[in-house]
Amino acid sequence: MTVHPFPDGFLWGAATAGHQVEGNNTNSDTWFAEHVEPTVFMDVSGDACDSYNRWEEDVDLAASLGLNAYRFSVEWARVEPEEGLFDDDELGHYEGIVDRCRELGLSPIVTFNHFTAPHWFAMRGGWLDPDAPALFARYCRVVADRFGDRIGFAVTLNEPNITRMLTWMDLPPFVRELEAATLEACNVHAGVPRYRLSNVMLPEEIEEFAEGMEAGHRAGKAAIKEVCPDLPVGLSIAVMDDRVVGDDSSVRDRKRVECYGRWLGLAREDDFVGVQNYEAIPYDGAGEVKPDPGVPLNSMGSAIDPTSLAGAVRYVHDEAGVPIMVTEHGLCHEDDSLRVGFIPPAIAGLREVMDEGVPVIGYMHWSLLDNFEWIFGYSKHYGIVAVDRSTFERTPKPSAAVYSAIVRANGAEG
Repeated sequence: MTVHPFPDGFLWGAATAGHQVEGNNTNSDTWFAEHVEPTVFMDVSGDACDSYNRWEEDVDLAASLGLNAYRFSVEWARVEPEEGLFDDDELGHYEGIVDRCRELGLSPIVTFNHFTAPHWFAMRGGWLDPDAPALFARYCRVVADRFGDRIGFAVTLNEPNITRMLTWMDLPPFVRELEAATLEACNVHAGVPRYRLSNVMLPEEIEEFAEGMEAGHRAGKAAIKEVCPDLPVGLSIAVMDDRVVGDDSSVRDRKRVECYGRWLGLAREDDFVGVQNYEAIPYDGAGEVKPDPGVPLNSMGSAIDPTSLAGAVRYVHDEAGVPIMVTEHGLCHEDDSLRVGFIPPAIAGLREVMDEGVPVIGYMHWSLLDNFEWIFGYSKHYGIVAVDRSTFERTPKPSAAVYSAIVRANGAEG
């Protein structure tokens, strides 16, 4: 197999997210939900990867792999810990990350909201609050005004469709029950009627949440563009490579409408769209077709399939028609040798899609670090760099070397 080099200027990066790596995000909704009883979160995030203090080490690590981009998020809860009160020191903290990226030749790809929000925002009902879009826009404007002129790409929201997509997965009933119990515990401990997070939702509220987040994306993008009119702005969408087995596509098609339709329609108005893909799922006319016995599975129970990325990117571009950035892609597994074998063919497949004419701006591997994986705590690992939970020492895995070699060759291999 021969893979053509990627275009000059193609962005090769790795991704992180504030709450998952920084640690002690104490003014956030997720921190609050981790500490109520009962809670759906298996672990408290605690110090996470201590990246709030070790961010420079992480940025330097990304640069040492030969990357030319780094995706990270600004934590709204740090920047605006109280409603209407913006912390200049915290803005300076994130400004420092942006400036260090630029110093090292990394394009800063900044996510303005990667799930977590301020505690006060959740107390108002989160994205169910009619004022939520305006509140988000105010925050976006402040961040953009501080350092928007120095970032490469802005992602307003991370995976606003993820909770809808999870309704298509075979989660045990107790998970839904525990999510509801967590939110009720949050209500009680916060003393409010409706404490809400964007990645722990009641099924009956998903559509109302989507309406709020859609309005939030529009308002946030407009605010960013007011300050930085030339800054590319988009959102990232969780996209499985949904496939059809046999000749009945009805289930697959219904899933696409429910899980992606709203967001792909919204993306048509944007400068780019972020694709976040981890698996391919086949469907026949009756539902999901489970993997055959003996097929290697990732830690989430899906078949390991590096061709899923190409399928997801091709579908999203067919629907949205705007440039694509792969804002997340990776493999959840303890065995890094599987990741070593997974990355090269996935990237080769991405190049094939580009050869077909799909404009792809860049590829951000998830994740740079093994980190806090939301309700799964520290039990799941996506990183190309291991993190010691006691010392926080970073140790690149063999997969980091494999990815680095691809990057340094600009994707070419023979």
